[in-house]
Amino acid sequence: MFRNYLKVAFRTLWKNRTHTLINIVGLSVAFGTCVLLFLTATFELSYDKFHTDADRIFRLYFLSSNRDGTPDKGSTMPYPILPVLKAEFPEIEGVTRWFNRSASIRRNEQTFNKNVRMVNPDFLSMFTFPMLKGNPQTAMNSLSDIVISETMAKDIFGKEDPVGKPLQLRMNDSWQTFNVTGVVSNEPKNSSFEYDAFIRSENAGDYAENKGRWDHGNHDVYIKLKAGTDPQTLQRRTQAVMDKYFAKDIKDRQEQGYPKNELGFQRSLMLQPLLNVHFDTETTQGLGISKTYVFTLLLVGFFILAIACINFINLTIAQSLSRAREVGVRKSLGAQRGQLFGQIWGETVLLCLVAMVLGLGMAYGSLPTFNRLFQSHLAITDFLQPTVLLITAFGFLLITLIAGGYPSWFVTRFNAVEVLKGKVKVSRPGLLRNSLIVTQFTIACLLIVCTLIVRQQISYLQQRPMGLDKEQVVSIPIGDELNGKDALKTMRDRLANQPNIVAVSGSGVNIGAGLDGSSSRMMYGFAYGKRDVTCDWLRIDTDYLKTMGIKLLQGRDFSPAFRTDSSTSVLITQSMAKALGEANPVGKFIKPDARQFQIVGVVADFNLYSLHQEIKPITLQMQNNSPIQYILVRVDPHNLTAAMETIKTTWKSIAPKQEFIGSFLDENTERWYKREQRLANIFSSAAGIAIVLSCMGLFAIALLSIQQRTKEIGVRKVLGASVTSIVGLLSKDFLKLVLAAIIIASPIAWYAMDKWLADFAYKIDIEWWVFAVAGVLAIGIALLTVSFQSVKAALMNPVKSLKTE
Repeated sequence: MFRNYLKVAFRTLWKNRTHTLINIVGLSVAFGTCVLLFLTATFELSYDKFHTDADRIFRLYFLSSNRDGTPDKGSTMPYPILPVLKAEFPEIEGVTRWFNRSASIRRNEQTFNKNVRMVNPDFLSMFTFPMLKGNPQTAMNSLSDIVISETMAKDIFGKEDPVGKPLQLRMNDSWQTFNVTGVVSNEPKNSSFEYDAFIRSENAGDYAENKGRWDHGNHDVYIKLKAGTDPQTLQRRTQAVMDKYFAKDIKDRQEQGYPKNELGFQRSLMLQPLLNVHFDTETTQGLGISKTYVFTLLLVGFFILAIACINFINLTIAQSLSRAREVGVRKSLGAQRGQLFGQIWGETVLLCLVAMVLGLGMAYGSLPTFNRLFQSHLAITDFLQPTVLLITAFGFLLITLIAGGYPSWFVTRFNAVEVLKGKVKVSRPGLLRNSLIVTQFTIACLLIVCTLIVRQQISYLQQRPMGLDKEQVVSIPIGDELNGKDALKTMRDRLANQPNIVAVSGSGVNIGAGLDGSSSRMMYGFAYGKRDVTCDWLRIDTDYLKTMGIKLLQGRDFSPAFRTDSSTSVLITQSMAKALGEANPVGKFIKPDARQFQIVGVVADFNLYSLHQEIKPITLQMQNNSPIQYILVRVDPHNLTAAMETIKTTWKSIAPKQEFIGSFLDENTERWYKREQRLANIFSSAAGIAIVLSCMGLFAIALLSIQQRTKEIGVRKVLGASVTSIVGLLSKDFLKLVLAAIIIASPIAWYAMDKWLADFAYKIDIEWWVFAVAGVLAIGIALLTVSFQSVKAALMNPVKSLKTE
């Protein structure tokens, strides 16, 4: 019996091979796309879950309010908060700082640039990074201890045992010796922490100077609670710490009329679960990934699968009348309804099985391209996980039940006697079909609108003026091996007479995401009169304004002729002057710490960080104790290639052992928005797939509909109907459905994109023409799809069609 069912299934599928091909192609593409998107979403959602006690680990951040009442969050912590937490809260099991730093490492005259993170001894016992060699309890007891990763051990020591051996690190402009006390396993791909080595946080250059200051923050702090501790209760208890150690700041905020935060305080210390850190886009300078993005992946995968299933259901129901006689005969011969259901549903299972195998093959074959386009890290081993296989099997069963269950039930409910008499009638046969077609094109229109708006926003971010000229400027990371000030002076001297070099300067912060992958931020908060002022504290050098194309509005620029410029003089931006409440701030003094600085000039506002955030007040300074991290070179636009070669050659003469990783600032700023670019790629690809699948389904439905109206078309032609009128008659019903889909999709797309754009400080307005373009595109594609069959039917000889009917 099974063999008979299988034979009938193959014959049926072959008989309707056009529709079978459409279903197999649609389902296989949907399966393959869903697997890739599902794996990507699962990977993102799995971040940091490998830690044994992930539910007991939290990152600290401050919560206050801006003047307009919106929340103001910041995760940079002052040095003294760690010992205070350890001393006053016994329910805290471990506390660690986290500095996201890198350093040059030297051994046997070989130099390596590695991610050397500064932490506290508790780090190794708080997080699940297994120690391969050494004891996690004692590995970081000394300030000169260093724990290295498995990869770094192989890179530097090869097959030697590294434990007990010395390494030299470039720290604070000098080489310092550290002893290897342990080897830790490499971090998993889904870890928020990336590292090559760990040293104690007390090795930070400004630790001794700022270890007692509560108004200076430059690192993150993580805590691990003892089992059974309620984090909400602990959070409420930390308010006493805030009131004690931030009393002056809280008082200043109250006097200046700042609103209270959502908890009813001026400033609060909050606990962010470790599992939420990866999805934090507020306190990570835009480096986190929004959960909205992850759920968008799942939703897009579901949409594409839904379109393929709708195609299958529509085509199966459309073909049901042609199978009615077969069902009638089988029922009259004694076949039970359950047997008929099993046979027809079995055809669905067979077709879906073939589609799934093809889809998985497509997913595997396109894996490298997918990883490159969407910056993913998927591998075949990710799919072979038991959980993923189980979900895939469950999804396959669910799809076969949804896509094949209803059509099978629909066909088997026909009355055998009525069918054999040729009196089978289906009440309102087009209602379900039309609803499903509307759903298909609603999804397609939704994805088209989202694609257009996302790409508009990316273009706006890339083209919006930043207050500086990012074109033709090369940024060169100096690294820790060289002294930044000395390297800048040498570079400036050697490039001084080069005709294709316009200006050379230096900075402590890069503009955009450079090839070194580093990012840093120094901020100061202080009182100015009765005003509470917070600003970015930016280290620059002479000719910075010229190199970056920043306008000087008041006063003067930094100059070597003024000795005080490198000690007590500062430039400020317009927004900083506004924050100070000074219309003419030149000559005024500010006191961000124990020292006093005189304002010598005011410059135009510029974006130091991405346009996800509003322009912040900036103070530009040239203090010698602040390091120069990047050399900035403006080049002649007429010969960029020759200028870059000149820079490379000069850099190699200064740092022969160091790799040149300079890059243009316009490329750096584009990398700020790689997450948005990835989302745009997903929407574009999904919209393309959705449109193709929808059109394939529409083509097949139109073909079946026209075949069922062959006699009507013949009669109309005999009565004098023109080809144009027949094409219009056959096409208008489908175009009405597409128009309905556009009307439904537009408000949904507007709402979703308005929510997405809310994450940007600078954003486009959603224009009406975006929906018009999407509508015209959808109608045009649908018209072309339907018209092909409509014109073919209209040109058919009416005598032949009436004769065959």
